Amino acid sequence: MDLRQDSSSPLENFQSRVQIALWFVTACLVLLFFRFFWLQVIKHTKYSTASESNRIAIITTPAQRGLIIDRHGVVIARNFPSYSLEVTPAALTISVEQLIDDLNLIVRISPKDRLNFLRSLQGAKKTESLPIRNFLNDEEVARFFSRKYAFPGVEIQVRYFREYPYQQLGSHLLGYTGRVSLKDREKLLAELEESQDDSVSDELRPMKIKGIQQVGKIGLEQSYEKELRGTVGYSEVEITAGGRVVRNLSSTAAVAGSNLSLAVDIKLQYLIEQLYGTRRGAAVVIEVATGDVLAFVSMPTFNPNAFVDGIDADLWKKLNDSPDKPLFNRPLRGTYPPGSTFKPFMALAALEGKFRTPEQGIFDPGFFKFGNTIFRDDAKGGHGYVNLRQSITVSCDTYYYILARDMGINAISSFMKQLGFGQVSGIDINGEVKGILPSKEWKMAYYSDPVKQKWGEGDTISIGIGQGYNSYTILQLAQATSILANRGVVMKPHLVKMIEDPISHEKILTVPSETTRLSLKKENLDAVSEGMIGVNQSGTGRVPFAGVAYPVAGKTGTAQVFSLGGKDYNAGSISEYKRDHALYIAFAPADKPKYALALVVENAGFGATSAAPIARNILDYLMLNTWPEGVPKWKTVP
Repeated sequence: MDLRQDSSSPLENFQSRVQIALWFVTACLVLLFFRFFWLQVIKHTKYSTASESNRIAIITTPAQRGLIIDRHGVVIARNFPSYSLEVTPAALTISVEQLIDDLNLIVRISPKDRLNFLRSLQGAKKTESLPIRNFLNDEEVARFFSRKYAFPGVEIQVRYFREYPYQQLGSHLLGYTGRVSLKDREKLLAELEESQDDSVSDELRPMKIKGIQQVGKIGLEQSYEKELRGTVGYSEVEITAGGRVVRNLSSTAAVAGSNLSLAVDIKLQYLIEQLYGTRRGAAVVIEVATGDVLAFVSMPTFNPNAFVDGIDADLWKKLNDSPDKPLFNRPLRGTYPPGSTFKPFMALAALEGKFRTPEQGIFDPGFFKFGNTIFRDDAKGGHGYVNLRQSITVSCDTYYYILARDMGINAISSFMKQLGFGQVSGIDINGEVKGILPSKEWKMAYYSDPVKQKWGEGDTISIGIGQGYNSYTILQLAQATSILANRGVVMKPHLVKMIEDPISHEKILTVPSETTRLSLKKENLDAVSEGMIGVNQSGTGRVPFAGVAYPVAGKTGTAQVFSLGGKDYNAGSISEYKRDHALYIAFAPADKPKYALALVVENAGFGATSAAPIARNILDYLMLNTWPEGVPKWKTVP
């Protein structure tokens, strides 16, 4: 048998394998070249930017919030430094949940702190330092530093927080700050998109929001948020893959927010709140010539410090569920029938519209009959013959029943609108309500039932004594009184008098000039003022203003809250929250007015016994610088 040998030699087999390997290597090199070309040339911009962003981090520096200072230089909202425990997610070596559990063994991390931290992680960069616990005391700081080696990525930082040194005092006008919520962040992003600041690059602009840790939620803190906030600072730093800072590339310092110099006299604010005690109500005091709001009182109050780092759930429930509504801003949002405090404005409307003269009078038998309805006066036997001045002094309901009928709702509504009733005053705090200035148009829009939409003449009669559909804020009542005292000159009421630039320290007035001027006749203003002066000399305000050392024009008011269906009013037989409101308006000195005020004490009965004594003490403080006996003295907080 023939044995055939393989024709290929070992050399030829080796060369064949080398050739195949060569082709394979060449193909790989070609692929690598094309991939290199794709990454380095075609996609150069994309990956260069990504690489740079991984190498460079932006660290923000929060700006100190501007101070809030009263008209005499007393600081009523300030900042204080405190220790914060902060986490940089990029530097962590364990899970976030495990980190929180481990930290809780050294420094207590409450469920609220845990929740807030996990929320702040959403949308935040891993290189961004985020607080997990604020307000550490010295003992907690020491405990953490003794175990710091076990927590890479966790540091102690000193940050500034808002503080209200007088606690509950003036809480409704100041408001409070709180952590930035999702809604706040959306609003800040919208503001950022609208801004035209070209000095900051597109990459850095969003970081201006990241550095904002607290925002105003209500009150002046909210309405002047942009001015108070300041400008966030930032640093561009080079970092390692683990998030450690290698060097600082550039930095821009934070700029503190503007300071607010208020029109408010915080000592006066304190006095009024003390005079109210545990009673509910609202009071507004205005400097006539400027529109400065010297006091803006809402009772009861609350402590704004409780909101700075997130309010406790139990306290929040307690505040919301309280029947006294301590979170409700009464001067701004509470509406009340003005009662007899409406009568001076009705008298002025009658004189200006030539429906009455000062000396023209009526005989009051103690009631006014309209159709089958009898409208009664407080004085059962009536006041006899009264003219316009006397009608204000003795608070004659019958006079104003007849006047309202004669004037008609159109004339009343048109005149009262000029004085600001049922209108937004434009005060520099958010949330003001309009109240209700009754008119045929209002009733048509308010009711859906065609029968109820129709305005009847009987509707007009109750309007004349400040009842019926009338419903106004104490701010509106104070503003109207100020216009009356200022002889028709309208100054927009404002809580902030000046804004101080943090760099130049230039102060800019918020309301530098009058808003408008109403054409009111001097003789008509004099007639109304004379009637109001008589209130405190011989009328319903004579007892609380006995022996007053300066001329004062005022008017008491008692506003019905609950309809008794024609029965006699007996405060002791009905629940507290259904009792009448006590009101009072005034300006002083009556001959050259400086101050105007309006106040209400809720469910307190007669204005002369509950509201007027508070007004007397307010005016004595303003005019004579006297402090009432029994009221704790004012102390300035260091």
